Amino acid sequence: MFPRIGSEAVLFVDDEAMSRKWFSRAFSDEFNVVTAAGAAEALQVLSERGHEFAVLVTDYRMPERDGMKLLRAVQRDYRHVIRLLATAYAEKDVAIAAVNQGKVLRILEKPLDEEQTRGALREAAAMYRTQALERAMNENRVAALRETLGFLAHELNTPLATVRGCVSSVASRYKPADPARPGVAEFTEHHPGELLAALERAERRALYCQSLVSTFVQSARDAYPGSEPQSVTASSLVSALLDEYPFEDEERTWVGSRIAQDFSLPGRRDLLYLVLCTLAKNALIALRGQPAPSLRIEAGVEGTGNRQPWLRFVDNGPGIPPEVLAKLTREPVTTRAQSGGNGMGLMFCQRVMQSIGGGIEIESAAGAGTTVTLRFKPS
Repeated sequence: MFPRIGSEAVLFVDDEAMSRKWFSRAFSDEFNVVTAAGAAEALQVLSERGHEFAVLVTDYRMPERDGMKLLRAVQRDYRHVIRLLATAYAEKDVAIAAVNQGKVLRILEKPLDEEQTRGALREAAAMYRTQALERAMNENRVAALRETLGFLAHELNTPLATVRGCVSSVASRYKPADPARPGVAEFTEHHPGELLAALERAERRALYCQSLVSTFVQSARDAYPGSEPQSVTASSLVSALLDEYPFEDEERTWVGSRIAQDFSLPGRRDLLYLVLCTLAKNALIALRGQPAPSLRIEAGVEGTGNRQPWLRFVDNGPGIPPEVLAKLTREPVTTRAQSGGNGMGLMFCQRVMQSIGGGIEIESAAGAGTTVTLRFKPS
């Protein structure tokens, strides 16, 4: 007999057939009870359907392997199962071993009292549900962290490659030292100011990488218990983007901002900052080669009662083809695969926005530019 999906399953282990029948009859009205006649049978059941069980109740005195050995095995291999020990030999050393080695929640004295046992089963089931929720939340956090760090590494890779290229270019222009001019280093240039521009370009990208890393370091500090929650406004995040983003050549002159109404942003600053950087990068790449390129970053709040904050990126680039627009934020598609694009950027942005109760809207028409709006949870 195996547990039904969707209810807490209890595995009761006792070598006495009458005890197993009583337990099943007494508690199957509320719990999904499975019984086993010994430790070996119990471990076999767990090996086949262990993920379905919430609670283990085992007798202490059994042939072959006692309940303490079973508890230790379950503690090692099925940590999600809440453990209870039933024994008529409630000696001090048994109780201490059960708590220290088997990590039991409760010790039940035999013969089992139905009311007390039911209460213990309910307590164990409640603990199982709480721990299951915590595990799910932790798994989600780990998945989000893994994805965020992967995306951060991707964002750092391009500017760091540029820094390396600039430094390599400068180093390749070095002329052998002239013994007649000690302390003077000379470099060749194809045109005046070329090397200084390369060093300035490398510095801008290094500063951008530093800003990304420092933002994540601050987020890690803020995650510690007792730390003050992060507070960031739309205007401050836009200002940080304009100050820290490594614009190429004349790109900074293309970009303007307008904060119609400021508001506090929910969620983690580091993730939102990455979202803004991603949207700015996509727009600037699209604008290259366009006549009179323009990117406006706007922020405001709509409505009077149920007010919805928003951030918007509006460019006058070539627009997005309809077949690509229909898939954006839902699957990894890109219009610049030849330059290293993989289409994951907007999907990452969408997941960040969804995690804080918001979303992304994209409007575009061929030859008429693109508008990307971040809509945050109404307040």
